[in-house]
Amino acid sequence: MALSGAAQASNPLADYARARVADASGQIGLAARGYASALSDAPFDETLAARAYRRAVAAGDRGLALRAAQSLRSASALPPDGEFLFLIEALEDGDWAEARRVVDRIEEQGLFASLATVMRAWIAYGAGDADPLEILASGEQDAIAANYAREHRALLLLAMRHYDEGVAETLALSELGPPRFLRLRLAAAARLVQARKREEALALLPGDSRAESAARDNIERRRSIPGAVDSASDGIAEMFVRLATEINRQNASSLALTISRFATFLAPDNSVGWFVTSGILNQAQQEDAALAALDGVGSRDPFYADVQDMRVQLLAETDEPEAALELARGRAESRDATAADWQRYGERYAALEQYDEAAESYGRAVTLAGDDEAPWSAWLLYGGALLDAGRWGESRPALEQAVALAPDQAVALNYLGYALLERREDLDYAEELIRRASELSPDSPSITDSLGWVYYVRGDFDRAIPILERASVGEPAEPTINEHLGDAYWSAGRRRDARFAWQAALVSAEDEAAERIRRKLDIGLTAETASP
Repeated sequence: MALSGAAQASNPLADYARARVADASGQIGLAARGYASALSDAPFDETLAARAYRRAVAAGDRGLALRAAQSLRSASALPPDGEFLFLIEALEDGDWAEARRVVDRIEEQGLFASLATVMRAWIAYGAGDADPLEILASGEQDAIAANYAREHRALLLLAMRHYDEGVAETLALSELGPPRFLRLRLAAAARLVQARKREEALALLPGDSRAESAARDNIERRRSIPGAVDSASDGIAEMFVRLATEINRQNASSLALTISRFATFLAPDNSVGWFVTSGILNQAQQEDAALAALDGVGSRDPFYADVQDMRVQLLAETDEPEAALELARGRAESRDATAADWQRYGERYAALEQYDEAAESYGRAVTLAGDDEAPWSAWLLYGGALLDAGRWGESRPALEQAVALAPDQAVALNYLGYALLERREDLDYAEELIRRASELSPDSPSITDSLGWVYYVRGDFDRAIPILERASVGEPAEPTINEHLGDAYWSAGRRRDARFAWQAALVSAEDEAAERIRRKLDIGLTAETASP
């Protein structure tokens, strides 16, 4: 029997209820559509419109976000960031008069007033009816505005074809920090490539980061570089990227996500906007949406390899370890694979407890990094995987190389020292390594545990116990520390304290360790039940 028209009609309460359920379960796209459907039947409901606005922006659904923002504006309930959505519409329509009116409203509201001069400067550039640099300079009495103005002056100079001055201004921005400085140099290089100034573009990218290497490869192949800032939309999107990053540092993730999404609306070829958006979504445990955001970065983008690394990590975190491994394999076996690609591949094998394969991958990473010139951390990962694979004879030289390269790195000293201690080899050397690690990192519970355990293994229980107790206070849920403390108590005749410590260890112990602790609780400490 066919349903009646009334039965087929949308039920706004049901739509809202389904949207709330989707919202609670992290399905932001479904939630946005549900709120939007309910909003169609209740366009003046401020609460509903506010939810629809936030979720639509978070999901990257610009059309739904605009509908919700229009409802909020009609109810005089539009949040200050909502004006940016109307600015985006004006910029894309080339309606410079409306864009200026929106910026006036943003300034009047106060929250983002310091950014008004940057926006006005880019609007002037787009409209071609005023000097953008003069406008930018007019706001420099405001500290925040001046901070933003420096990098946007460099970007505007390049957009306005003042290349030499723009490059000089870009190179003067190194104090912004490596990530931001790299992004600005890449944007400058992209603009220079547009102007067929390839040699000047190459000179901006002297580093050995993967992004710089990829950009140089594009230039040498006479290809363009994505991410040039050569329009008002690009410039304001770049402002959004930095703003989102700064807001996110203040733990305002919902607003940060809104602003980063605005960057992707305005400049979809700016990979940093997608990267930042994905990172914020991941922090909010929106892993599927975080993965989808990475799709916005094309394979020719300088940051593509970094994005693929992030994709591997997200896949691993979303219980898709095999997919993460396959993606890591593709990167490692690619023509331009780097040591970092092989290291990431090894990490995925290690996560799957396939330690022989992990060791092989880490070994390739060490080779690509120049063997003896490889960083100590690469040797430590390689030696650790060999150790986990039961290949101690190969592991020890690798771990010793890590220590030789980094004699002041507590983690390397402790790793080798504890490995020796577990095997009861070279105890004097093991104690020396662990003592040095403890001096370098006295507040580390795991290193404090190693120090206490070395005294225990050497029979000095009175010295071992207070150190192990200190380690247990620092990391009360760590099973190894509590088991060590229990063994020390038992050996010192404190049987009741030993059982309490073993019970605490059993709470989070797994596999062989859990079985060993259960036997200790049953029969006490024996040669067979002793901690390794």
